[in-house]
Amino acid sequence: MNVHISTLNDFTVVEVHGRVDTISASEFETRLLAVIESGANKIVLNCHGLDYISSSGLRVFLIAQKKIAASKGQLKLCCLQPTIKEIFDISGFSSIFSISADLDTATKT
Repeated sequence: MNVHISTLNDFTVVEVHGRVDTISASEFETRLLAVIESGANKIVLNCHGLDYISSSGLRVFLIAQKKIAASKGQLKLCCLQPTIKEIFDISGFSSIFSISADLDTATKT
């Protein structure tokens, strides 16, 4: 798993590539919470390179959503691959997160 962090239109963009599974979820959680704790309260998780997500990975997304919501911020997802989108739909996570088809849409307020 690789994570790349940048900014676009007042949003912190966290790109995740590879697998977020039992092995990598802890590292992903550490990186994502560091972004939130640095003061970023408008975050887009760009998932175009996310190949696989396990329940451990979904847990990290949910933790981030709760932390951002507590600070009245925004957490958006974009560019989910069809298989990842299906996992979000089946698990009910699609109703919890704001999901956009592309990064440009996600970074509009």
